[in-house]
Amino acid sequence: MNTSTPSPGLRGFIATAIFGTIALSFSAVSIADPPSSASFTVKFADLNVASPSGARVLYERIRAAAQSACSYFWFKTDADEARCMQNTIAKAVTEVEQPALTAVYNAKYKISAPSTLVSQSR
Repeated sequence: MNTSTPSPGLRGFIATAIFGTIALSFSAVSIADPPSSASFTVKFADLNVASPSGARVLYERIRAAAQSACSYFWFKTDADEARCMQNTIAKAVTEVEQPALTAVYNAKYKISAPSTLVSQSR
């Protein structure tokens, strides 16, 4: 009698591989979602953000925090990562509501700030 059933060890290995692959496919989908769970607090009470030099220092703090926040996610392309950085920085600049900081943002990206930033800088 010739039985061709895999050994219990091999069956366990195959089952683990299948379930592992399924689990990885679910985690890849959740990682591909837009970043929304990483956040950092940027303190700037020690700065005069109304001055150009204070705004530049705050911008660099925001940029560093955005880089850290975006590094928690996997991106398919460098452009996606750059978009995460720009969107995260833009959101932080919008929340601070300081014209000097908005000017630093505009100069760094060499584009007009999103409309919410432009309206706040007037």
